[in-house]
Amino acid sequence: MTPDGRYLVVRGRLWRRSDPSLDPEERQRLVDELMSARSAKGAAMRAGDDAAREAARARVQAAKEALGERGPVWWDDGAPDLTRHLARTGPYAAWWAEQGPGDGAGDESGEPVSRS
Repeated sequence: MTPDGRYLVVRGRLWRRSDPSLDPEERQRLVDELMSARSAKGAAMRAGDDAAREAARARVQAAKEALGERGPVWWDDGAPDLTRHLARTGPYAAWWAEQGPGDGAGDESGEPVSRS
């Protein structure tokens, strides 16, 4: 997790975290919905059902927006959303350089996958 708590780093890329101000029960309900929607999307794709796939994709999007992982950012200091940006560039570059691959959570290249 980045020092400001906004992102997880996976394979060197920033991914926005869920809004930490969400009530834990509400967050769990939304995570359960997200997992259900992802499962429905997979089932629809395996069945070749385009309409069901699109409905499931909309459910995934809605759950991720409600969690704060997509859509408007959940912080209010005006900082941009850097989702999918490389951690080694931009405002997190110095922090990322200090992390190193020491915990074994790296990808094939040895780059750190996630830091907390």
